Amino acid sequence: MATQKKQKNTPPDTQADSGGAAVKSYQEMPLDELLKKLDASSSGLSNDEAQKRLLETGPNELEEKKTNLYLKFLSYFWGPIPGLIIIATVLSGILKHWPDLGVILTLLVLNAIIGFREEYQANSAIEALKEKLATQARVMRDGQWRSIPARELVPGDVVRLRFGEIIPADARIIGNNVLQVDQSALTGESLPVVKNTSDAVFSGSIVKQGETEALVYGTGEQTFYGKTAQLVESAQTRSHLQKAVLKIADYLMIIAAVLAVVIIGASLLRGDQLVDVLQFALVLAIAAVPVAMPAVMSVTMALGARTLSGLHAIVTRLPAIEELAGVDILCSDKTGTLTQSKITPGEPFTMDGVQAEDLILSGALASRAEDQDPIDMAVLGGVKDQETLKKYRITKYIPFNPVDKRTEASVQGADGKEFKVSKGAPQVMLRLDKASAEFSDKVNAKIDDYASKGFRALGVARADTDDEWHFLGVIPLYDPLREDSRETVDSTKKMGLQLKMVTGDQTPIAKEIARQLGMGSNILNAEIFDETKPHQAGQLADAIEKADGFAQVFPEHKYHIVEVLQQRGHIVGMTGDGVNDAPALKKADAGIAVAGATDAARAAASIVLLVPGLSAIVKAIEESRRIFYRMSNYAVYRIAETVALLIFLSLAIILFNVYPVTAIMIVLLAILNDGAILSIAYDNVRFENHPETWNMKIVLGVASSLGIFATLRSFGIFYLGQNVFGLDSAMLQTMVYLNLSIGGHLTVFVARTRGSLWSVPPSRILLGAVTGTQLLATIIAVYGFLMPALGWQWAGFVWAYCLGMFVIQNFVKLGAYKVFDSEHSMLLVKGKNS
Repeated sequence: MATQKKQKNTPPDTQADSGGAAVKSYQEMPLDELLKKLDASSSGLSNDEAQKRLLETGPNELEEKKTNLYLKFLSYFWGPIPGLIIIATVLSGILKHWPDLGVILTLLVLNAIIGFREEYQANSAIEALKEKLATQARVMRDGQWRSIPARELVPGDVVRLRFGEIIPADARIIGNNVLQVDQSALTGESLPVVKNTSDAVFSGSIVKQGETEALVYGTGEQTFYGKTAQLVESAQTRSHLQKAVLKIADYLMIIAAVLAVVIIGASLLRGDQLVDVLQFALVLAIAAVPVAMPAVMSVTMALGARTLSGLHAIVTRLPAIEELAGVDILCSDKTGTLTQSKITPGEPFTMDGVQAEDLILSGALASRAEDQDPIDMAVLGGVKDQETLKKYRITKYIPFNPVDKRTEASVQGADGKEFKVSKGAPQVMLRLDKASAEFSDKVNAKIDDYASKGFRALGVARADTDDEWHFLGVIPLYDPLREDSRETVDSTKKMGLQLKMVTGDQTPIAKEIARQLGMGSNILNAEIFDETKPHQAGQLADAIEKADGFAQVFPEHKYHIVEVLQQRGHIVGMTGDGVNDAPALKKADAGIAVAGATDAARAAASIVLLVPGLSAIVKAIEESRRIFYRMSNYAVYRIAETVALLIFLSLAIILFNVYPVTAIMIVLLAILNDGAILSIAYDNVRFENHPETWNMKIVLGVASSLGIFATLRSFGIFYLGQNVFGLDSAMLQTMVYLNLSIGGHLTVFVARTRGSLWSVPPSRILLGAVTGTQLLATIIAVYGFLMPALGWQWAGFVWAYCLGMFVIQNFVKLGAYKVFDSEHSMLLVKGKNS
């Protein structure tokens, strides 16, 4: 190995200026020469040598361009909302309203700090989740196969590439097996490419068929395409919830802008000073804009992702948490999700003259322990005397692939004789035997008998010469149900979810498992998908929608199932684990990669499960509904408060020619109320047992009702202060300010429940945040900070008045739900309106 100094991610013996030319030469040079160039061998590297090379080349990953934190913080001072605040600050300086200027600048900096902090924490949470999804690679180190993070691969490593895996680095095939590789993500080629011995395979490609060893020659930035596959992508698509919330934000800003123009026009007609009016209108717009909305969304999503990670469900696309809330149909894998994926062999069926021990031994020789495949391990475990296996030498092994549906091994016995063995789908094994027509009916009858009892059949065949295959018999395999599956299935029913089982097993097996789980017996054989004529598409769609499950499913069928259900107006969740499940996982509203899924499936999914079973999915759906409620509660509160503030101030200015509060009071309201409302992300909520989707008619109707009541509340205290108690205009403004602050935050507690106030107790964090900010607002009003002092007596009156109105407002809310939600769906309707 050369000793000259290497640059980061530069393979050994590669000059720093060689760049792409060196990479290309590594693709084309003879393998023997490449091994010498890399100072490597087909038996891999030692761990010490690999660690030394890792220090020289750097990790096998792209160097991410990190955003400068200072520039990121400064970006929060640029945009429509900061722009409004800056204009208001300039106007305050022109008018020499120095206290106003100081408080408005405080608002600007506070918004930047809150937004920056919450986005930073959210991004940190996602980065932590990505670490849990780091790609693993099987590599030969110190003469043994071991699994390591793909980022630790170095040039000269020998890796094993298997079906369904993402190729972790640029490499040359050194094994004898042929691969089919999907390079579509890198080259746009629609069909898999065949790769033979000595061919180059590239980082980010997916192994579609076959298994082999390969010599790594390029890592990190020195890969041919200059990038590795990213398993966790920052999706740019917006969920249904995000779209609704952003529409609400736009709606509120439009209202604020229109009313600001009206106020300016009315004030100028009365001869008010333009600068004073303009400043007030700008500050009013600032108060109406949902400044805290992005922060609330970020905090809520990050907390949800963190909670789900504790439940062993890793979110790779945050909006998927919200999409889960609306899922009404969940299509679930059987193996490993509803069952234990602990395959157990039963009593085998053998052909005449074949001993059960010989059948199992042949099946075991067609298996490979190092792959840790559940079926292989079950068959190997069925050999009573494990020492028997050591008498045979495997000279060639062809792993299972979904096209051939079998494994095959060339074996040399202790006597030196060579033969072949194969195991796989019984129908495939039968076709290998030229004489199978004589006994296939008998075998198929036995397979059906096994299936009716929930057993999966595995056929075994042997050939003593290349073309003379003999069917030996069938090994029944049973995958017992998970202990929690029945309970979990019952939970999905209670939550209003329709659970559809999707399995590649035969229909009788699927029916038996469905019977044991109490899922229903309407199991649709997926073979009908291929037999359906175009004019029968509608009937097939009806059958898919009504089915309790699907049997003998291929990956392309999964995609069709998802597509049909979505066309019927359903929000669909789909589980999967294989490379060919990726299209269905991408197509689904919530794609879920189950435990043990291939890298390709994990890359396509929105949520990745780290533990077997369906319970993690159910927990994820429950959490998503809680998040949905928090966000919808915030939307109702925010709309109600904006409507109340804008209508009250606009009518007071236009009709009564008075400014009921000062500009600085509005700024204080924005600081205290928007700052505290972040705590709604931690609130206690009680989700409903049905899928959740937005019904804007109900949201806007209830919120507007609460806002109109709050407007009347404010006019009530304004009337009492002016006409009953005879307060001067300055003290009256302070009283109105305290009413807007206290009454506004009490609206949070009205909006956060669909039933009575006391139906769900608020979280300590929300209660503490609101109590703290309103005590501060009271002290500001009592002692007259930036406003005339109100005193404790009048402050006590405002509290009593607002608390009384608070109770009445709760009944207004209950009445609004009865009017706008006649079917009592509690804000959000069940089913298909997304």
